[in-house]
Amino acid sequence: MRIHNNTHSILFGYLLWIFGFTGAHRFYYGKQITGTIWFFTLGLLGIGWLIDAFLIPSMDRQADRKYQQGPLDYNIMWLLLTFLGVFGVHRFVMGKWISGFLYLISGGLFLLGVLYDFFTLNEQIDDINRRKYLPTQHPQYR
Repeated sequence: MRIHNNTHSILFGYLLWIFGFTGAHRFYYGKQITGTIWFFTLGLLGIGWLIDAFLIPSMDRQADRKYQQGPLDYNIMWLLLTFLGVFGVHRFVMGKWISGFLYLISGGLFLLGVLYDFFTLNEQIDDINRRKYLPTQHPQYR
């Protein structure tokens, strides 16, 4: 029996889409390559950005299938990374104290660490959630 994950939010995806010409919504849904393309081409000169308004629901479903729900909430972690990433707050919440401290004293390792986290945050959260929240712990299996 498959458990339905609801790891990502359509509403949050649309809020990031407002700034979509930077690719933020694509990074959020785990599409790093196209997120990078959107970043450097301003959302394919706005055309890709407009098309994404219709694609966000399917990107949300794909992310929900790909990533594991668990103790770390993807939306909260993305908010922390986006607005407090240079201070390492998201890393402290994930229990990565050493790198969190390094981010705190170095401006997110001179912004390169923050950029790295934009590329890998979903996978980092997914890894922690899979280790801490096995499917057999789900109330449906009790």
